[in-house]
Amino acid sequence: MTLPEPRGPVPGLFPALVVLGVALATWSGLGAPDVGVWAFEVLPLATVLVVFIVRRRRFRFTDLSYVLLTWFFVIQCLGGRYTFAEVPFPEAWIDALGLERNPCDRIGHFFQGFVPAVLLREWLIRRRGLPRGGTVFWLVTGCCLAFSAAYELLEMATVLLFYPDAGPEWLGMQGDPWDAQWDMTMALSGAVLAQLLLGRWQDRLMRLDGR
Repeated sequence: MTLPEPRGPVPGLFPALVVLGVALATWSGLGAPDVGVWAFEVLPLATVLVVFIVRRRRFRFTDLSYVLLTWFFVIQCLGGRYTFAEVPFPEAWIDALGLERNPCDRIGHFFQGFVPAVLLREWLIRRRGLPRGGTVFWLVTGCCLAFSAAYELLEMATVLLFYPDAGPEWLGMQGDPWDAQWDMTMALSGAVLAQLLLGRWQDRLMRLDGR
């Protein structure tokens, strides 16, 4: 896979992403049938986005990180509006791929590892001064897997406290007893693949930004 030659920061990109994020959150919240589900899916990442905006003058990520974070927010807004089990996905694609369930939940968990891996890798290299290589790779991979596991535990706690009679439906298990394990596997795969595919490109972007 050949990626395009990286360029420096794109003027006006960050404000455009902020406007897109606000529009997505509004659209998602107005159409959500369950406020609790929407809040669980959207508000944590929305809080992260607010922190990134507030701290941008002190620490500015590359455009790659901001674009990927916005893409992850798109996925979470879809899950908040429809629930991941009910996100509209073409039945013809499900049949063509031989899938037994709506794959949007799996896609979301893949990017739950993919996007944080890119963000954490950049932060460790630039803010903590860790050298590029094996140490960063395995540290990022382990942290992303831990984050995914923590999310599953938080999801379980939320269901036990607020939805004790609707666990499988609220969790979007879709009849899969190994749903939590597959979710963590997808996040782990995303974290590994992000570093393998984008690591060198990200390094060049950081050099172009003078970092």
